[in-house]
Amino acid sequence: MARALECARGAWVQGEVPVGAVLVRDGRLLAEGHNRTVSQADPTGHAEMDVVRVAARAQGDFRLEGTTLYVTLEPCAMCTGAVVLARVPRVVYGAADPKAGMAGSLGNLLQDPRLNHRCLVTPGVLAEASAELLRAFFKERR
Repeated sequence: MARALECARGAWVQGEVPVGAVLVRDGRLLAEGHNRTVSQADPTGHAEMDVVRVAARAQGDFRLEGTTLYVTLEPCAMCTGAVVLARVPRVVYGAADPKAGMAGSLGNLLQDPRLNHRCLVTPGVLAEASAELLRAFFKERR
């Protein structure tokens, strides 16, 4: 999770909302990334989407079984949808997102029994550090 926070700080330096993510399997880093919606003029340029794409391409298979996604902010509907489709078995996130979070706050796509895949979800890991980074970013922008 600490590595995801480092990625989030990198996003801030580039003028992006500071959200970072890493994908790990058996203690090995498969992919890391941060938000790139502004720099790439791409609404799908979320940190989670970035790491899922990179890891799937690198292994030549969209199924990311045996992995854990660590992300500093609770994933949105788009990102949780991608995680379910990629069959990521575990998601660990920092700060909750009551306005857009779909891993327990606004909804919970990651554990919806109607879907063919569900994830273990561990919320609140380094939540205060993750939330403070976001607060500081938006305070500086105002």
